Amino acid sequence: MSSSSYKFALKITRLTFLLIIFWLSSSFAPKHQYHVSVTQMKYDKPAKSFETSIRIFTDDLEKGLSEDNNKRIFTIKNNDQNNPFVERYVRKHFTLTNAQKKAEIQYVGKEEEADATWIYLEIPFSENPEGWKLQNSILMETFDDQVNMMNLKLPSGPKTFLYKKGQSVQTL
Repeated sequence: MSSSSYKFALKITRLTFLLIIFWLSSSFAPKHQYHVSVTQMKYDKPAKSFETSIRIFTDDLEKGLSEDNNKRIFTIKNNDQNNPFVERYVRKHFTLTNAQKKAEIQYVGKEEEADATWIYLEIPFSENPEGWKLQNSILMETFDDQVNMMNLKLPSGPKTFLYKKGQSVQTL
């Protein structure tokens, strides 16, 4: 083999190796590079309750549940047996309180949709929400860059809140 053929073969081998490394590293990369949830919370005046839906990337939720349950592996699907784990996790990280009490959150269920999971809650509430504090620390213990956005619709008008590490509680 000539020197130029050897150099060419070496370049091809190096290029192939680099392409394989790139392909392998991208195959195991996260499905998304940001960690965000979106909560829609609407006050239903006739029912005197907040109707709440939280949209979370399913793989992020699975990882958060795993870390919250001694590294147990979770696979979120419709009709799975994970509702008690999801409910406990949400109750731990999503609370509505004032100086005297904590609002009762009713877990309605969850629904998987493409790459996200919707979690549905109902919060019976007959008081004026002004001055109440909402904690939304979902997945903040799992991802340092987690951002939880909330759109709140009150009779007085809409409000938007951002929750992130160090700012997981907002006053309504």
